Amino acid sequence: MDYSSTVLLPKTDFPMRADLPKREPALVEQWTSQKAYQALLKAREDAPAYHLHDGPPFANGDAHVGHALNMVLKDLVLKSRAMMGFYAPFVPGWDCHGLPIEHKVVTEQKLVGSDPAVIRTKCEEVARHFIQRQKEQFQRLGVFGDWDHPYLTMSPAYEAAELRVLAQLVEKGMVYEGLRPVHWSTGCRTALAEAEVEYAERDDESVYVRLELKDSKDEDLLVWTTTPWTLPANLAVAVHPGMFYVLADSGDGRKVWLAKSRIEAVGKVAGKELKILKECKGTDLENRIYRHPLVEKEGMVRCAEFVTADSGTGLVHIAPGHGHEDYVLGRKCGLEPFSPVNEAGKLTEECGVPELVGKNVFTANPEVADLLEKKGRLWAREKIRHSYPHCPRSKTPIVFRSVRQWFIRMDQLRDKALEAVGQVKWVPAWGESRIRGALGTRPDWCISRQRSWGLPIPAFYKPDGSSVLDSQVIQKVADRAEKEGTGFWFGGSDEDVAKTCGVEKDWKRGRETLDVWLDSGSSWAAVAKDGRVKFPADLYLEGSDQHRGWFQSSLLLSVALTGRAPFKAVLTNGFVVDVDGKKMSKSRGKPPALMELVEKYGADVVRLWVASEDAKEDVPFS
Repeated sequence: MDYSSTVLLPKTDFPMRADLPKREPALVEQWTSQKAYQALLKAREDAPAYHLHDGPPFANGDAHVGHALNMVLKDLVLKSRAMMGFYAPFVPGWDCHGLPIEHKVVTEQKLVGSDPAVIRTKCEEVARHFIQRQKEQFQRLGVFGDWDHPYLTMSPAYEAAELRVLAQLVEKGMVYEGLRPVHWSTGCRTALAEAEVEYAERDDESVYVRLELKDSKDEDLLVWTTTPWTLPANLAVAVHPGMFYVLADSGDGRKVWLAKSRIEAVGKVAGKELKILKECKGTDLENRIYRHPLVEKEGMVRCAEFVTADSGTGLVHIAPGHGHEDYVLGRKCGLEPFSPVNEAGKLTEECGVPELVGKNVFTANPEVADLLEKKGRLWAREKIRHSYPHCPRSKTPIVFRSVRQWFIRMDQLRDKALEAVGQVKWVPAWGESRIRGALGTRPDWCISRQRSWGLPIPAFYKPDGSSVLDSQVIQKVADRAEKEGTGFWFGGSDEDVAKTCGVEKDWKRGRETLDVWLDSGSSWAAVAKDGRVKFPADLYLEGSDQHRGWFQSSLLLSVALTGRAPFKAVLTNGFVVDVDGKKMSKSRGKPPALMELVEKYGADVVRLWVASEDAKEDVPFS
């Protein structure tokens, strides 16, 4: 008997299957056509405001799972605030300038050595292409925002606002041109910010070197370095003033000075048993003169608090042209930065060692060790594996190299920034410690780059080579940029640009561009100007790497010009990591594309995944 006609099942207009990938696009289109975001703001226009300021992603590729994590979190925060009765707008932004886009354009389109104006045009095309793609992808994810009016760091209005930030810094005497060590990419031929570099394991030659003391026939200082290529640039040796050092018999007719606590470890490296003959403090070694191991010159022992005995010998080889601490000590002792390395990472004739001239610094390492051995100055050599900074684009190891660059002074700004940090709510709480640590050791901020795709530094150079960076000139450039952008700086003749800026016609314009962290770090000033994002913002929400990046650059610029942080609270999300716990990023290999996930599972599944995770920690994805 058929009972089907007698069974009364509930009926619904809802489909039996969610079928999110197919049904969601129509829903997004409905929200757009009905102006749902604008209606939400209209309903709350008289309510208290809550402003989350969007940290701009780079416009250099499609959105990936890391973008999804961050964007959905922002959307959840703002929609929940709207439901709580707040007026909660969202102004999305994009970071448009910089090395990621230029490197992509120059390499893929074979534009090495091309006119900067040509490179800039191609870079803008790429940026606009990916802005549109990411915009569509974020909208497909269901993120509400003012997508028709985003802020772009390459827009004329934004560029003008950023230049005015620079003008104020110059007016306050905070910007200077100087010769000091910077992170240098030999692959891209430009300086890099610390926040840009990536660390990777690398095998290198390390050497223990004897430095003959001038006032003794048989005593040597024993130093250790993992960068033998910097030895031609050695100008001093540092010891800790309070550390105990010993003179030890090495069993070969000579004696060596090293930290007492390192005698066993160092002896083991060379396969020697060291016998202590004498003991003293670091201050007793200060001012002793030694002979350079490779060239005919002398150096002096200096005291420095940064010296440790965690590794090496407790005596540190000092090359002021190739390291921040070395530079600071050299400046204190009147030693000028000496950096005999060119932009390609090759040793120049200035190094004073003919056998090394023209050699890449890293391939020169074993050759330096061989030379030391021939001269009887090598104590020991060993291969080591260590974490070393690399360029994120060319993947080449970074060279610490002294180059004339433009810097923002950190001496007075650092303390003010640290004070401002204490006025901000940090979530998680360890975020405060992290940014304090980054600020506490930060050297002067190198803001110049040797690239074409960026905001120009409106500096001029007189016939005698001296530089001029004037706040009034920058204001004139900003006024013109507000109308037409900064492309004019890279076209025409030097005389034409000089005339526009009201300077002498025989002055030459500078060709350097601003650090992109100054681009995005100026967003509080550029976006708040039109009133769409208030100052200070209620919240900045980005990945935990931004303590070294956008959080820090925004904080420094805001404190420098307003005396306070540009945010009341900072919330950091963790990274999306693979099964091995390693960060998924474009530079480490292709992470899952956002649209692959959305087209397979639907945006709501991605949003549910984000909402169900403790995003303050790293989020595993497989």
